[in-house]
Parts: sequence; structure tokens; C-alpha cells
Amino acid sequence: MATKKTTTRRDNSNKKETAQPAVEEVSAIDLLEEDHREVEEFFEEYEKLEDASDKQQLALKICVALQVHTMIEEEIFYPAARGAIEKPELSDEAIVEHASAKQLIAEIEDMEPGEELYDAKVKVLQEQVVHHVEEEEGELFPQVEASELDLEALGKKMAERKAASLKQRAGEESA
Repeated sequence: MATKKTTTRRDNSNKKETAQPAVEEVSAIDLLEEDHREVEEFFEEYEKLEDASDKQQLALKICVALQVHTMIEEEIFYPAARGAIEKPELSDEAIVEHASAKQLIAEIEDMEPGEELYDAKVKVLQEQVVHHVEEEEGELFPQVEASELDLEALGKKMAERKAASLKQRAGEESA
């Protein structure tokens, strides 16, 4: 994962300095590939777990990571890529793959570990993600990189949207 720049601001409530993550300048492709590596690591870790509570906690972490990732792809990356590459159908195929993953994510979120098919659904989600990543990184990303898209500007927009979504989710969990 990329190192985040931080800005320091004075927190007047307790009179101490706090670090606030700032959105880093990163290529859209690099940002998406970082997400891919992170989720792959989560799945590898999940396979090693035995405790049901630990599995549920990591499965939900995987679900959130994938939900945020698919959101920035569908809202920002795919529309930009669609107009810039020779095979816009690659974006359409990716969106259809997302729909299938979203269905499994919803099912996993509604289940408890230890329930019949819980681990199987996480495994199938992993297999779908691996397939999706292979297609994106092998077909879509090279076309986008060869296009005239400003990947730095697109990456900044995606990173800002991702940060806002994660912040919103964190606020909802603490409420």
C-alpha cells in the first residue's frame, strides 16, 4: 500500500497535534493494483484462520474493501476508461463481474461464520476476485495505460472518493 502523506493540525479539544491523512498523488492504475494486492492478502490470511469470530471479522473487512473498490471503479474509473480504450466492452464485463461479487458480499454479510456455506461463499468470492483481477490487470489496464487518460488526475479523484467513503463508513460504525 502506498505511503500516505500527512498534514498536522491542532486539535483544540485536547491541545495536541494530530496527523490527518492527506490524499496522495497516485496513478489510477497503481491505486487499483494496491487494492488488489491488499484484498489478495486478506484472502490468504482468511484461509489460515480457524476461529469463527476472526473469520467473520476478516470476511467483513474483505467485503468493505471490495465494496469501496468496486464503487470507485464503477463511479470513476470505468466511465473514464470506456471512452479512452479500443475495447470498451472490457468495462462492461467488469461491471457484470462486480454484480456477481456484490451478491456474494451481501450473502456473506448476512451470515454468521460456521453457518453452512459461509467458508464456501468466501472461497468463491476469492476465486471471482482473482479472475477479475487477472482480466483487469492483463487486458483493461494495459489499454488504459496506452490511452491518453490523465491517470494521475484520475487517481487523485479516485483516492479522494475512496477516502471519503471509508471515512463515512467509519462514522456509521461508530454511531
